[in-house]
Amino acid sequence: MAEPDLPGVSRHPFGRLDDGTAVELVRLIGAGGFEARIISFGAAVQALLVPDRAGQLADVVLGQDDLAAYVAHRRFYGATVGRYANRIAGAAFTLDGQTVQLAANNGRNALHGGPTGFDRHVWSIDALGAEPQPFVRLSRVSPEGEEGYPGTLKVTATYTLTGGTGLAVSYEAETDRATMVCLTNHSFFNLSGVEAGGSVLEHRLSLTADHYLPVDSEAIPRGAPAPVEGTPFDFRSAWPVGARIRTAHEQLRLGRGYDHCYCLNGTSGAAPRLAARLEEPVSGRVMELLTDQPGLQLYSGNFIDGAALGKYGQLHRQSDALCLEPQNFPDTPNRPDYPSARLDPGQVYRHRTIYRFSVA
Repeated sequence: MAEPDLPGVSRHPFGRLDDGTAVELVRLIGAGGFEARIISFGAAVQALLVPDRAGQLADVVLGQDDLAAYVAHRRFYGATVGRYANRIAGAAFTLDGQTVQLAANNGRNALHGGPTGFDRHVWSIDALGAEPQPFVRLSRVSPEGEEGYPGTLKVTATYTLTGGTGLAVSYEAETDRATMVCLTNHSFFNLSGVEAGGSVLEHRLSLTADHYLPVDSEAIPRGAPAPVEGTPFDFRSAWPVGARIRTAHEQLRLGRGYDHCYCLNGTSGAAPRLAARLEEPVSGRVMELLTDQPGLQLYSGNFIDGAALGKYGQLHRQSDALCLEPQNFPDTPNRPDYPSARLDPGQVYRHRTIYRFSVA
Protein backbone atom coordinates (compact mmCIF):
# COMPACT_ATOMS: atom_id res chain seq x y z
CA MET A 1 0.00 0.00 0.00
CA ALA A 2 1.33 3.43 -0.91
CA GLU A 3 2.70 5.59 1.88
CA PRO A 4 0.07 8.17 2.90
CA ASP A 5 2.48 11.13 2.72
CA LEU A 6 3.63 10.47 -0.85
CA PRO A 7 1.73 11.20 -4.06
CA GLY A 8 0.36 8.03 -5.57
CA VAL A 9 -2.49 5.72 -6.36
CA SER A 10 -3.41 2.24 -5.15
CA ARG A 11 -6.23 -0.22 -5.80
CA HIS A 12 -7.98 -2.47 -3.27
CA PRO A 13 -10.92 -4.89 -2.97
CA PHE A 14 -14.10 -3.43 -1.44
CA GLY A 15 -16.35 -6.49 -1.40
CA ARG A 16 -18.66 -8.37 -3.75
CA LEU A 17 -22.33 -8.10 -4.61
CA ASP A 18 -24.59 -11.09 -4.10
CA ASP A 19 -24.12 -12.05 -7.75
CA GLY A 20 -20.35 -12.15 -7.28
CA THR A 21 -19.54 -8.85 -8.97
CA ALA A 22 -16.37 -7.42 -7.46
CA VAL A 23 -16.29 -3.84 -6.20
CA GLU A 24 -12.98 -2.01 -5.82
CA LEU A 25 -11.65 1.03 -3.97
CA VAL A 26 -8.99 3.33 -5.44
CA ARG A 27 -6.92 5.59 -3.20
CA LEU A 28 -5.67 8.82 -4.75
CA ILE A 29 -2.98 10.18 -2.43
CA GLY A 30 -1.66 13.71 -2.61
CA ALA A 31 0.69 15.93 -0.63
CA GLY A 32 0.49 16.15 3.16
CA GLY A 33 -1.88 13.20 3.43
CA PHE A 34 -4.68 14.70 1.32
CA GLU A 35 -6.53 11.70 -0.07
CA ALA A 36 -9.62 10.77 -2.07
CA ARG A 37 -11.00 7.24 -1.95
CA ILE A 38 -13.22 6.24 -4.86
CA ILE A 39 -15.30 3.06 -5.05
CA SER A 40 -16.58 1.47 -8.26
CA PHE A 41 -20.07 1.01 -6.80
CA GLY A 42 -21.76 4.18 -7.98
CA ALA A 43 -18.41 5.71 -9.02
CA ALA A 44 -18.61 7.27 -5.56
CA VAL A 45 -16.32 9.29 -3.28
CA GLN A 46 -16.12 7.02 -0.24
CA ALA A 47 -13.74 9.23 1.79
CA LEU A 48 -11.95 12.55 1.44
CA LEU A 49 -9.14 13.28 3.91
CA VAL A 50 -8.36 16.99 4.24
CA PRO A 51 -5.90 18.79 6.59
CA ASP A 52 -6.98 21.57 8.97
CA ARG A 53 -4.94 24.67 9.80
CA ALA A 54 -2.78 22.56 12.16
CA GLY A 55 -2.20 19.93 9.47
CA GLN A 56 -4.49 17.39 11.13
CA LEU A 57 -6.38 15.20 8.68
CA ALA A 58 -10.10 14.47 8.87
CA ASP A 59 -12.54 12.73 6.56
CA VAL A 60 -15.00 15.42 5.40
CA VAL A 61 -17.64 13.38 3.51
CA LEU A 62 -20.35 11.04 4.72
CA GLY A 63 -20.12 7.43 3.59
CA GLN A 64 -20.23 3.79 4.58
CA ASP A 65 -17.49 1.50 5.85
CA ASP A 66 -18.36 -1.45 3.63
CA LEU A 67 -20.19 -2.43 0.47
CA ALA A 68 -23.07 -4.14 2.27
CA ALA A 69 -24.07 -0.83 3.87
CA TYR A 70 -24.07 0.96 0.51
CA VAL A 71 -26.27 -1.74 -1.00
CA ALA A 72 -28.69 -1.90 1.94
CA HIS A 73 -29.31 1.84 2.24
CA ARG A 74 -29.56 4.17 -0.75
CA ARG A 75 -28.21 7.47 0.57
CA PHE A 76 -26.35 8.80 -2.50
CA TYR A 77 -23.25 9.31 -0.31
CA GLY A 78 -20.57 10.60 -2.70
CA ALA A 79 -22.24 8.92 -5.66
CA THR A 80 -22.31 9.74 -9.35
CA VAL A 81 -25.97 10.51 -10.01
CA GLY A 82 -27.69 10.02 -13.39
CA ARG A 83 -29.04 9.77 -15.99
CA TYR A 84 -30.75 12.85 -14.66
CA ALA A 85 -29.74 14.40 -11.34
CA ASN A 86 -32.55 16.00 -9.35
CA ARG A 87 -36.25 15.75 -10.25
CA ILE A 88 -38.30 15.42 -13.42
CA ALA A 89 -41.96 16.27 -12.87
CA GLY A 90 -44.47 13.51 -13.46
CA ALA A 91 -41.61 11.13 -14.37
CA ALA A 92 -42.15 12.05 -18.03
CA PHE A 93 -41.15 14.48 -20.76
CA THR A 94 -41.68 14.96 -24.48
CA LEU A 95 -38.78 14.50 -26.88
CA ASP A 96 -39.21 15.04 -30.63
CA GLY A 97 -42.96 14.73 -30.26
CA GLN A 98 -42.84 11.46 -28.36
CA THR A 99 -43.70 11.03 -24.68
CA VAL A 100 -40.87 9.49 -22.67
CA GLN A 101 -42.18 7.74 -19.56
CA LEU A 102 -39.64 7.33 -16.79
CA ALA A 103 -39.62 5.23 -13.64
CA ALA A 104 -41.15 7.25 -10.78
CA ASN A 105 -39.40 6.97 -7.43
CA ASN A 106 -40.19 10.26 -5.66
CA GLY A 107 -43.94 10.26 -5.41
CA ARG A 108 -45.12 10.76 -8.97
CA ASN A 109 -41.77 12.23 -10.01
CA ALA A 110 -38.42 10.79 -11.11
CA LEU A 111 -35.46 11.55 -8.84
CA HIS A 112 -31.73 11.03 -9.46
CA GLY A 113 -32.18 8.66 -12.38
CA GLY A 114 -34.99 6.52 -10.96
CA PRO A 115 -35.11 3.52 -8.60
CA THR A 116 -31.90 2.05 -10.03
CA GLY A 117 -29.90 5.06 -11.12
CA PHE A 118 -26.19 5.26 -11.84
CA ASP A 119 -25.44 5.21 -8.10
CA ARG A 120 -26.73 1.60 -7.87
CA HIS A 121 -24.44 0.14 -10.54
CA VAL A 122 -20.85 -1.11 -10.49
CA TRP A 123 -18.69 0.93 -12.85
CA SER A 124 -15.64 -0.41 -14.69
CA ILE A 125 -12.24 0.96 -13.75
CA ASP A 126 -10.71 1.77 -17.14
CA ALA A 127 -7.50 3.55 -16.14
CA LEU A 128 -5.60 4.82 -13.15
CA GLY A 129 -2.20 6.31 -12.58
CA ALA A 130 -0.04 8.80 -10.74
CA GLU A 131 1.11 10.99 -13.64
CA PRO A 132 0.77 13.85 -14.13
CA GLN A 133 -1.50 13.70 -11.06
CA PRO A 134 -3.13 10.73 -9.31
CA PHE A 135 -6.32 9.84 -11.17
CA VAL A 136 -8.86 7.11 -11.84
CA ARG A 137 -11.25 6.85 -14.78
CA LEU A 138 -14.41 4.76 -14.50
CA SER A 139 -17.10 3.98 -17.06
CA ARG A 140 -20.42 2.29 -17.64
CA VAL A 141 -22.87 1.80 -20.48
CA SER A 142 -26.48 2.69 -19.70
CA PRO A 143 -28.58 0.62 -22.14
CA GLU A 144 -31.48 1.86 -24.21
CA GLY A 145 -34.59 2.11 -22.03
CA GLU A 146 -32.82 1.98 -18.66
CA GLU A 147 -35.27 3.60 -16.20
CA GLY A 148 -37.21 4.66 -19.31
CA TYR A 149 -34.53 6.89 -20.88
CA PRO A 150 -34.02 6.66 -24.65
CA GLY A 151 -30.64 5.87 -26.18
CA THR A 152 -27.64 3.81 -25.19
CA LEU A 153 -25.45 6.15 -23.16
CA LYS A 154 -21.70 5.61 -22.73
CA VAL A 155 -20.45 7.48 -19.65
CA THR A 156 -17.06 8.12 -18.06
CA ALA A 157 -16.27 9.59 -14.65
CA THR A 158 -12.71 10.74 -13.96
CA TYR A 159 -11.40 11.76 -10.54
CA THR A 160 -8.06 13.61 -10.49
CA LEU A 161 -6.11 15.22 -7.67
CA THR A 162 -5.18 18.80 -8.53
CA GLY A 163 -2.96 21.42 -6.97
CA GLY A 164 -1.96 19.28 -3.98
CA THR A 165 -5.27 19.57 -2.12
CA GLY A 166 -7.92 19.59 -4.81
CA LEU A 167 -10.17 17.01 -6.43
CA ALA A 168 -11.42 17.44 -10.00
CA VAL A 169 -14.44 15.46 -11.19
CA SER A 170 -15.04 15.17 -14.92
CA TYR A 171 -17.99 13.47 -16.61
CA GLU A 172 -18.41 12.75 -20.31
CA ALA A 173 -21.24 10.97 -22.11
CA GLU A 174 -22.20 10.01 -25.66
CA THR A 175 -25.46 8.61 -26.98
CA ASP A 176 -26.68 6.78 -30.08
CA ARG A 177 -30.13 8.42 -29.89
CA ALA A 178 -31.46 11.76 -28.70
CA THR A 179 -31.83 11.74 -24.92
CA MET A 180 -31.58 13.87 -21.78
CA VAL A 181 -28.49 13.89 -19.55
CA CYS A 182 -27.63 15.64 -16.29
CA LEU A 183 -24.93 14.14 -14.06
CA THR A 184 -23.56 15.24 -10.71
CA ASN A 185 -21.54 14.13 -7.73
CA HIS A 186 -23.65 13.85 -4.59
CA SER A 187 -21.09 14.18 -1.78
CA PHE A 188 -22.30 15.20 1.68
CA PHE A 189 -19.74 17.54 3.29
CA ASN A 190 -18.92 18.35 6.90
CA LEU A 191 -15.61 20.21 7.07
CA SER A 192 -15.37 19.59 10.82
CA GLY A 193 -14.76 15.94 10.00
CA VAL A 194 -17.50 13.33 10.01
CA GLU A 195 -15.83 11.20 12.69
CA ALA A 196 -16.21 14.03 15.19
CA GLY A 197 -19.86 14.46 14.22
CA GLY A 198 -21.74 17.70 14.68
CA SER A 199 -23.81 20.07 12.61
CA VAL A 200 -22.90 22.07 9.52
CA LEU A 201 -25.15 24.95 10.52
CA GLU A 202 -22.15 27.03 11.68
CA HIS A 203 -20.27 26.50 8.41
CA ARG A 204 -20.02 29.80 6.52
CA LEU A 205 -21.29 29.59 2.94
CA SER A 206 -21.13 31.96 0.00
CA LEU A 207 -22.60 31.32 -3.47
CA THR A 208 -22.04 33.22 -6.71
CA ALA A 209 -25.72 33.30 -7.62
CA ASP A 210 -28.14 36.21 -7.88
CA HIS A 211 -31.14 33.93 -8.48
CA TYR A 212 -32.55 30.60 -7.35
CA LEU A 213 -35.47 28.39 -8.36
CA PRO A 214 -38.47 28.43 -5.98
CA VAL A 215 -40.22 25.06 -5.79
CA ASP A 216 -43.68 23.67 -5.16
CA SER A 217 -44.69 21.13 -2.50
CA GLU A 218 -43.09 18.32 -4.57
CA ALA A 219 -39.75 20.17 -4.87
CA ILE A 220 -40.40 20.84 -8.57
CA PRO A 221 -39.39 24.33 -9.79
CA ARG A 222 -42.38 26.62 -10.21
CA GLY A 223 -40.97 28.47 -13.19
CA ALA A 224 -38.72 31.47 -13.65
CA PRO A 225 -35.73 32.10 -11.39
CA ALA A 226 -36.34 34.45 -8.47
CA PRO A 227 -33.87 36.98 -7.06
CA VAL A 228 -32.16 36.00 -3.82
CA GLU A 229 -31.95 39.61 -2.67
CA GLY A 230 -33.93 40.26 0.49
CA THR A 231 -34.49 36.54 1.19
CA PRO A 232 -32.84 33.84 3.37
CA PHE A 233 -31.50 32.44 0.07
CA ASP A 234 -29.02 35.27 -0.38
CA PHE A 235 -25.52 33.81 0.11
CA ARG A 236 -23.74 36.28 -2.14
CA SER A 237 -21.76 37.21 0.97
CA ALA A 238 -20.81 34.57 3.51
CA TRP A 239 -23.42 33.53 6.08
CA PRO A 240 -23.60 30.63 8.52
CA VAL A 241 -25.74 27.97 6.89
CA GLY A 242 -28.09 27.92 9.87
CA ALA A 243 -28.34 31.66 10.45
CA ARG A 244 -31.66 32.01 8.59
CA ILE A 245 -32.72 28.40 8.10
CA ARG A 246 -35.63 28.72 10.55
CA THR A 247 -36.92 31.97 9.07
CA ALA A 248 -40.66 31.90 8.39
CA HIS A 249 -40.22 31.77 4.62
CA GLU A 250 -42.51 29.63 2.46
CA GLN A 251 -39.62 28.08 0.53
CA LEU A 252 -37.77 27.02 3.68
CA ARG A 253 -40.98 25.47 4.95
CA LEU A 254 -41.53 23.53 1.72
CA GLY A 255 -37.95 22.25 1.67
CA ARG A 256 -37.66 21.80 5.44
CA GLY A 257 -34.55 23.90 5.00
CA TYR A 258 -32.46 24.50 1.91
CA ASP A 259 -33.09 22.09 -0.98
CA HIS A 260 -33.02 24.43 -3.94
CA CYS A 261 -31.17 24.98 -7.18
CA TYR A 262 -29.16 28.19 -7.51
CA CYS A 263 -28.76 29.71 -10.97
CA LEU A 264 -25.05 30.39 -11.10
CA ASN A 265 -23.66 33.64 -12.40
CA GLY A 266 -21.34 33.51 -15.39
CA THR A 267 -21.28 31.39 -18.52
CA SER A 268 -21.96 27.67 -18.23
CA GLY A 269 -20.11 25.25 -20.48
CA ALA A 270 -16.93 27.33 -20.39
CA ALA A 271 -14.00 26.99 -17.99
CA PRO A 272 -15.07 26.15 -14.41
CA ARG A 273 -15.81 29.34 -12.46
CA LEU A 274 -16.19 29.83 -8.72
CA ALA A 275 -19.66 28.76 -7.60
CA ALA A 276 -19.37 28.30 -3.83
CA ARG A 277 -17.07 28.79 -0.86
CA LEU A 278 -17.59 26.85 2.37
CA GLU A 279 -15.59 27.50 5.56
CA GLU A 280 -15.61 25.72 8.90
CA PRO A 281 -14.38 28.32 11.43
CA VAL A 282 -12.98 26.01 14.13
CA SER A 283 -10.80 23.78 11.95
CA GLY A 284 -10.14 26.50 9.40
CA ARG A 285 -10.90 24.14 6.51
CA VAL A 286 -12.13 25.90 3.38
CA MET A 287 -13.65 24.33 0.29
CA GLU A 288 -14.06 26.28 -2.93
CA LEU A 289 -16.23 24.69 -5.61
CA LEU A 290 -15.66 25.60 -9.25
CA THR A 291 -17.87 24.23 -12.03
CA ASP A 292 -18.90 24.67 -15.65
CA GLN A 293 -22.54 23.79 -14.88
CA PRO A 294 -25.45 26.29 -14.93
CA GLY A 295 -26.90 25.29 -11.55
CA LEU A 296 -25.89 24.29 -8.04
CA GLN A 297 -28.26 22.43 -5.73
CA LEU A 298 -27.86 23.41 -2.08
CA TYR A 299 -29.19 20.72 0.25
CA SER A 300 -28.81 21.28 4.00
CA GLY A 301 -29.26 17.64 4.99
CA ASN A 302 -32.91 18.12 5.94
CA PHE A 303 -33.91 14.47 5.63
CA ILE A 304 -30.86 12.75 7.14
CA ASP A 305 -32.65 10.74 9.81
CA GLY A 306 -30.11 8.58 11.62
CA ALA A 307 -31.64 5.41 10.22
CA ALA A 308 -28.40 4.10 8.71
CA LEU A 309 -25.05 3.68 10.46
CA GLY A 310 -22.31 5.60 8.68
CA LYS A 311 -18.51 5.55 8.89
CA TYR A 312 -16.84 5.75 12.30
CA GLY A 313 -19.94 4.35 14.01
CA GLN A 314 -21.87 7.58 13.50
CA LEU A 315 -25.65 7.84 13.16
CA HIS A 316 -25.96 10.92 10.99
CA ARG A 317 -28.92 13.21 11.58
CA GLN A 318 -30.48 16.35 10.19
CA SER A 319 -27.91 19.01 9.19
CA ASP A 320 -24.93 16.76 9.97
CA ALA A 321 -23.76 17.45 6.40
CA LEU A 322 -24.70 19.49 3.36
CA CYS A 323 -24.56 18.94 -0.38
CA LEU A 324 -23.44 21.31 -3.10
CA GLU A 325 -24.40 19.53 -6.32
CA PRO A 326 -23.31 21.13 -9.63
CA GLN A 327 -25.83 20.28 -12.34
CA ASN A 328 -28.35 21.51 -14.85
CA PHE A 329 -31.63 22.88 -13.54
CA PRO A 330 -34.25 20.43 -12.20
CA ASP A 331 -37.06 19.41 -14.57
CA THR A 332 -35.24 20.92 -17.54
CA PRO A 333 -36.66 18.29 -19.95
CA ASN A 334 -40.08 19.87 -19.32
CA ARG A 335 -38.85 23.48 -19.29
CA PRO A 336 -37.85 24.92 -22.68
CA ASP A 337 -36.95 28.17 -20.89
CA TYR A 338 -34.20 26.42 -18.88
CA PRO A 339 -30.71 25.49 -20.21
CA SER A 340 -31.10 22.45 -22.45
CA ALA A 341 -30.20 18.96 -21.19
CA ARG A 342 -30.60 17.37 -24.62
CA LEU A 343 -27.80 15.21 -25.99
CA ASP A 344 -27.81 14.06 -29.63
CA PRO A 345 -25.67 11.48 -31.44
CA GLY A 346 -22.31 12.95 -32.37
CA GLN A 347 -22.32 15.33 -29.40
CA VAL A 348 -20.37 14.89 -26.16
CA TYR A 349 -21.86 15.81 -22.80
CA ARG A 350 -19.18 17.34 -20.59
CA HIS A 351 -19.24 18.32 -16.93
CA ARG A 352 -16.24 19.46 -14.90
CA THR A 353 -16.19 20.39 -11.21
CA ILE A 354 -13.21 21.15 -8.96
CA TYR A 355 -13.26 20.94 -5.16
CA ARG A 356 -10.34 23.09 -3.99
CA PHE A 357 -9.35 22.86 -0.31
CA SER A 358 -7.30 25.28 1.77
CA VAL A 359 -7.26 26.74 5.30
CA ALA A 360 -8.20 30.13 6.69
